[in-house]
Amino acid sequence: MQGSRKIKENSLKYNLHSWTAQGKLNPIVVTKAEGVYFWDDEGNQYFDMSSQLVNMNIGHGHKKVIQAIKDQADQMAFMGPGFAFEAKSEAARKLIEIAPDNMGKVFFTNAGTEANENAIKMARMYTGRNKVFSRYRSYHGATYGSANLTGEPRRFASEPGIAGFVKFFDPYVYRAPIAFNNDAEATQYYVGQLREQILYEGPHMIAAIFLETVTGSNGVIIPPEGYLKGVRDLCDEFGIIMVCDEVMAGFGRTGEWFAVNHWDVKPDIITFAKGATCGYLPLGGTMVSKEIAAHFDDHVMYCGLTYNGHPMGCATAIATIDVYREENLIERSREMGKVLGGLLEDLKTKHASVGDVRYIGLFSAVELVKDKETKEPIVPYGKDPEKIMPKILGMLNKEGFSTYSHENMLLVAPPLVIKEEELKEAMAILDQVLDSVDKMI
Repeated sequence: MQGSRKIKENSLKYNLHSWTAQGKLNPIVVTKAEGVYFWDDEGNQYFDMSSQLVNMNIGHGHKKVIQAIKDQADQMAFMGPGFAFEAKSEAARKLIEIAPDNMGKVFFTNAGTEANENAIKMARMYTGRNKVFSRYRSYHGATYGSANLTGEPRRFASEPGIAGFVKFFDPYVYRAPIAFNNDAEATQYYVGQLREQILYEGPHMIAAIFLETVTGSNGVIIPPEGYLKGVRDLCDEFGIIMVCDEVMAGFGRTGEWFAVNHWDVKPDIITFAKGATCGYLPLGGTMVSKEIAAHFDDHVMYCGLTYNGHPMGCATAIATIDVYREENLIERSREMGKVLGGLLEDLKTKHASVGDVRYIGLFSAVELVKDKETKEPIVPYGKDPEKIMPKILGMLNKEGFSTYSHENMLLVAPPLVIKEEELKEAMAILDQVLDSVDKMI
């Protein structure tokens, strides 16, 4: 077995690491992971307070899921997408069972970006239209179609992009250009703006409106009450497909199987990944309504992947859904979310650098600012010339709190299995580090 020094050397020599310049990287060498923790090669323990990439919902090292993977490998490691087999059929059945009741069928993919790619194609095939709306503060993936769907700066490397992608603004109430007295006013404003943009772009040309039900890495932006219903009504009015990207927000992360359930809204398409298998094996998918599923009974669906419905991924999803149920993790997310919300509100009151906190279930973000009154972010949008956010992450890592940041946000989204005492211990570390951040502004 390689020593830790050799592991790091080879990683830097042979791997290209995501979303970063390669020259000054110093990755932690991880040797073990269990529950809500992982350990480095020096024996240091870290709270996994981002569930890796907000996907490790059931925690690390779950024996039931690992055993399901082994059992499926023994039975049948791979079978092509043209065949019917138990793992694929049962995974799809279980997913439709937990989804909103208008969902009809599942097209499996390898990850969330492919789920969104296929949702784009399905919406265009179903409607015969080509324009696709998505929001500026969004991330839908890094492959070419989903990168064009993405609104934030990670799309820039894929531009000039594909024709027909149109961006609109999120219901980002904290940074709204006007003050709202309540959610109803915010919803009226943002839905009204979207309706006007639809009219300007030509409703007869718009295939779909994509939105992360709860915006993820771009700040856990939670829609005001009535907003999603307002978008649903617009889609119904103009014959537009409503696509909710639940890649990050689904599978109990917000305290419901799918985040749309909080607002009793039924999209036409739901894309998913992450929490479906919690990273134990790759799997994503595109769930479509019964109406869209029926359309493809006599229209060719031009979607396909070698690994569509991969037996190992499907077996993992089956076991993972069972774990959510057996361990009451959806309910647990709601309960621990209340604890987390209280701790976050305390941080907001205490720290000059905390402009806002947003949370739903165990899905939250801490928005860092230079000034609470002006709301000036601690780093400008799309830039961090002084590497302030990496410094903050470094301080957190040193104390055993692992997460990631995006723009001026710190994500706090621990595994749903976290215990109250673990949550309080981890958040005490964040509290301590924010003392130092307060001195930086």
